This record gives sequence, structure tokens and C-alpha cells, in this order.
Amino acid sequence: MKTTKNHPAWSYFLAFFLLAAFVITSSMLLFLNYFARSAGVEYTRSNLFAAALVTFGNTVFLSLICTAVDILRRKVMVDRPVRAIVEAARRITGGDFSARISPKAAVGASQGFDEIIDCFNTMAAELSGVETLRTDFIASVSHELKTPMAVMQNYGTLLQSPELTEEQRVEYAKAVTEQSRRLAGLVTNILKLNRLENQQIYPQIRRYDLGEQLAQCLLQFEDTWEEKGIDIDTHLEEDVLVESDEELLALVWSNLFSNALKFTDAGGKVFVSLKTQGDRILVSVTDTGCGITPQVSRHIFEKFYQGDTSHATQGNGLGLSLVRRVMDIVGGEIFVESQAGEGSTFTVKIKRAANGEVQKDS
Repeated sequence: MKTTKNHPAWSYFLAFFLLAAFVITSSMLLFLNYFARSAGVEYTRSNLFAAALVTFGNTVFLSLICTAVDILRRKVMVDRPVRAIVEAARRITGGDFSARISPKAAVGASQGFDEIIDCFNTMAAELSGVETLRTDFIASVSHELKTPMAVMQNYGTLLQSPELTEEQRVEYAKAVTEQSRRLAGLVTNILKLNRLENQQIYPQIRRYDLGEQLAQCLLQFEDTWEEKGIDIDTHLEEDVLVESDEELLALVWSNLFSNALKFTDAGGKVFVSLKTQGDRILVSVTDTGCGITPQVSRHIFEKFYQGDTSHATQGNGLGLSLVRRVMDIVGGEIFVESQAGEGSTFTVKIKRAANGEVQKDS
């Protein structure tokens, strides 16, 4: 195998400055020769040789001084920041995402190194945030999976008892079914969120009537609002067209309607409105439920975050994360206004389609 030999850095400096000394000496001799001819002065060989030696020696001496100064400059302004960057990169590679590089305040420091250091620190901060989210995500998933599995295991053990009455057996079996359904929903939402965050879902854009979609999505929860005696009030403008991914937006409406009905007490009210505002569409879902505090509202769109820490209501804290991610994909916005004990209002703002015919499914 052929290898290349690395020459020490000083050899390149020596070759460069020897060449510089030779060029300067030759130039000086040519000048003296021209000057002698112009002035009518004749230099002897010994005089020229002495002048050449003095010029060459001075050039070499000055070159050595410049070399020493340049080596010192490189040590301070180049080698030190490079070593700091390399050391921090090795720490990042080893999993220490807290590594940061302090800006170099040396006089005349290259602005390029400062830009590299700023970019490196930004990258390290982003990696640290991603690692924190990954750790929290794994911990949250483990907790959310453990809860229904523990319940299923307990009821499964109870079902093995021969002393159970038929009524108890049906009750326990129903509990197992509910927890298995909750577990399936959790896994489904995790997969959806993962596909959305990794951009594995590409929007299928089509023009359709948004009012019809909202009505259809709301009707899917008819059994829920009838069971709880919740009054549904709608105000939907007609002929409001949107150009977006119908399936993704259906996911948004389903999550908002589900949350509104879930957190609204029996006999409460849910109001759904659709209106246009210039080239924008505003969809609002308002409930008379328990509401949320300002502290909770700041985290409501985070994965696995649940304002109801008692887990008295069923959920896995992924619904609103899915909604926020869909809004990012389709170019929309979502806002929440709420007061504890007075209900909540979620407002979605998306772009309105220009007037035209609604696309029909083929």
C-alpha cells in the first residue's frame, strides 16, 4: 500500500523564505547593476559579492522574525480555536450534548471562526433538545403503554377466578376491551405522529366544501353527545371551499370535536362555527367544559402532555400534537383561548380556496 510522507510545517516555511531571500537578493543586484550603469560607477566583484551576502543575510533574518511572529499568530488565532472545536466535536460524538465553545476574544481574530463557533453552539443546542425530546418521548410512551397493559393484566387475572358471577365476568371483560382499545388508539396515534414528523405523509391537495366535511365529522360523535345530553350548536357558512388534504384536516376536526365532547360535562354545550375572513377561513370549536389554565395552555400542543394530571378522562396526550403537526404541513394556524372552569375555544385558521368547482371523487 502506497503511503505519503508528511513533511514538517517548518520545512515549507524555510523553503518559502529561502526562495524569497533569493528573489530579493537577485532584484537588489539587478538594481545595483542598473544604478551603476546610470551613474557611471563601476562595482568590483568583491563589492557585489559583499552586497549580495549582506542583502541575503538581512532577508533571511527578517524572514525568520516574520516566521516566528506568524507561528505565534497561528498558535493563538488558528490552532487554539481549532483545538477547541475538535474537542467539543469529540464530546458531542461521545454523547455529551452539553458541549459548547466560548467565542474567542483575541485581537484581530478571524470572523470566520466566530461564525463557525456560533453555528456549532446552535447545532449542539438543537441536538441537546432533540435528545431531551427523545428521552421524554420514550419515558412517556413507556408510561402510557404500561398503564393499560397493567389494567388488562389485573382484569385478566380476575377473569380466571371460578367464583366470578356472570355480571362480574362481563364487567371485567368490558374493562379489558376498553383498555385494549385505548392501547390500540395510542399505538395508532404514535405511528401517525411519527409519519407526520418524519414527513412520510405528503398532502393530497384537492378542492372541497369545508362545511360539508365539518358536518360529517361532527355526526360521527352523535352517540357521544346524545349519551351525555350535550347541546350542539353550529354556525357554518355555505359554499366555503378549501384546497388542502381532506384526510389530514379530518384528523384535525375529529380531535377537536373529541376533546370538546370529552371535557364537557353532561348537559353542557358545544358550539362549532365556520366563517371566512378575507382570504382566510376560521373554524372555531367552543365548549363549556372545565377549561384550562394559562400554564396548561402553554404546553397543550406538546406530545403526551395532559392537562388532567389525574387521568380522570381517557386520552394519551397525542391528539393536539397531531393537530399542530397537521397545521404545520398544510400551512395553517391553531390558537386556544380558555379560562379554568369556563370552557375553551380552539380556532383553526387556514387559507381559503378561490371560487371554483368542487372536485368530486372519481
